[in-house]
Amino acid sequence: MTTLSSDILAALQSQAVELPSWAFGNSGTRFKVFATRGTPRDPFEKVADAAQVHRFTGLAPTVALHIPWDRVDDYGALRRHAEDLGVRLGTINSNTFQDDDYKFGALTHEDDTIRRKAIDHHLACIDVMDATGSRDLKIWLAEGSNYPGQNDMRARQDRLHDSLATIYARLGADQRLVLEYKLFEPSFYHTDVPDWGTAYVQTAALGDRAMVCLDTGHHAPGTNIEFIVMQLLRLGKLGSFDFNSRFYADDDLIVGAADPFQLFRILSEVIRGGGLNSPGVAFMLDQCHNLEAKIPGQIRSVLNVQEMTARALLIDREALAAAQRANDVLAANAIVMDAFYTDVRPALAQWRESRGLAADPMAAYAASGYQGQIEADRVGGVQAGWGA
Repeated sequence: MTTLSSDILAALQSQAVELPSWAFGNSGTRFKVFATRGTPRDPFEKVADAAQVHRFTGLAPTVALHIPWDRVDDYGALRRHAEDLGVRLGTINSNTFQDDDYKFGALTHEDDTIRRKAIDHHLACIDVMDATGSRDLKIWLAEGSNYPGQNDMRARQDRLHDSLATIYARLGADQRLVLEYKLFEPSFYHTDVPDWGTAYVQTAALGDRAMVCLDTGHHAPGTNIEFIVMQLLRLGKLGSFDFNSRFYADDDLIVGAADPFQLFRILSEVIRGGGLNSPGVAFMLDQCHNLEAKIPGQIRSVLNVQEMTARALLIDREALAAAQRANDVLAANAIVMDAFYTDVRPALAQWRESRGLAADPMAAYAASGYQGQIEADRVGGVQAGWGA
């Protein structure tokens, strides 16, 4: 069995992956949202389910909220509820893509009144952050155009900067704005924040507490995502990850499901750039579980991140650097591939047991009875779903 060094175990000891509250609600394709038994009916139950993932893995101490999907009357009560369950509330995600007023844009809209409405929503999200103790406000914008000539793209960038600057000015001293980008969807001709370069330009213009979020599913096929990771770390602008997996586009599948080697390569660059366990880089999942059970789906996801992190930590950096200096192409590649092919699962299972966790979190959750309990208790009422 592979033995993990004390240095690797120390690095893994501090690893944390934030869970998205919406992963526990009903979700589906654009054709159908599927109902499942035991689905949370409100944000309190979403947090309770997220706490189960942390209970069995020790890897998920925070839960991200989405406003207005997770709107409650008393955010202080939600915060105390989370803490009583052994987790904390994390990133607050805004939503300006489900209101009729935002059909032609929100923070980029030509109409001052609509743009002000979108800005005010983000200011209200910062109020939520104040109540929950959250550090990050994450913004993703479903804004752009479908046809050439439909919009003045430069004017939209100017309005975006003005809107973001107003929001940024409201942040507290210990709070950050994190701007997410996406290649396309729902806009197909142009998207206002389509790539890391645009996100970088907009956040660099705001200040040091504006960062870029990298969603692993938001790139064109064949994109070298680890290169982007390297560059944003090099520039000091990588604020967070949204981990998921994709076969075609923004599939939001379990991270590492489609291409575990890509996840390994990304984490290798995170480690190389000093982003692992850095307080400035947040790891978060952004996934929907349409077919598989939701809590086990999240358990599997955080374990995948941990496993690929452990493999990436096994890369012999000194030997790799020597091979690179010597331009020994095959030796350098072999060093990386040897680490990737190493099976660290038995060592991680042993390590979990040493920390009082189950060696197999998936099996432990299945045996816990929690799933049967929530399926019996959560009968009646409206289940939380995508957009609710």
